[in-house]
Amino acid sequence: MTTALAITCTLKPSPAPSSSDLIAQHLLDALAQHGVDGDIIRAVDHDIRPGVERDMGEGDAWPAIFERVAAADILILATPTWLGHMSSVAQRVLERLDAEVSETDDARRPSMLGKVAMCAVVGNEDGAHKIIADVFGALDDIGFTIPGQGSTYWNDEAMGGRDYKDLASVPEAVDTTTHNAARNAAHLARLLAQNAYPAYE
Repeated sequence: MTTALAITCTLKPSPAPSSSDLIAQHLLDALAQHGVDGDIIRAVDHDIRPGVERDMGEGDAWPAIFERVAAADILILATPTWLGHMSSVAQRVLERLDAEVSETDDARRPSMLGKVAMCAVVGNEDGAHKIIADVFGALDDIGFTIPGQGSTYWNDEAMGGRDYKDLASVPEAVDTTTHNAARNAAHLARLLAQNAYPAYE
């Protein structure tokens, strides 16, 4: 069974409604159509300490979250747009994942090599393309593989004030993009599961 984990990086603790949670759920629903089983973690609900190590000490919630990242075939990072950038919560998640750059398996491959990364961005201001570029750049450095067109996003019109969660329905272009991203990511995850990257010299 191919599995996915979505880490949503809203600034709103549960149970507040979240557009980031919603678009992540839409991706998971689309992945389910391709036999991928998935779950969501809302990062702000957990005490993820600042730092760039796997375990930042007593009370740090990241080690338990990372176990779920390590067990999944596909990681989805979903973030709102704030001041044109990803949320501070998303930045912290990426910083914690940075620990994996120096972690390797028995074949000297980075620990995240062979896992697939996806990105979802929502916001009522501009910035989605820049955020996707930043997220994918970071996750590529860490060792994740990026599928073609492996992201989805929604931005309100310029100077608008709506949220994704408040839309009466998902715009057709966004829905199509979400489903294309899911199909491509599920396909890539299965290919990598069957054909691992070669051992490092």
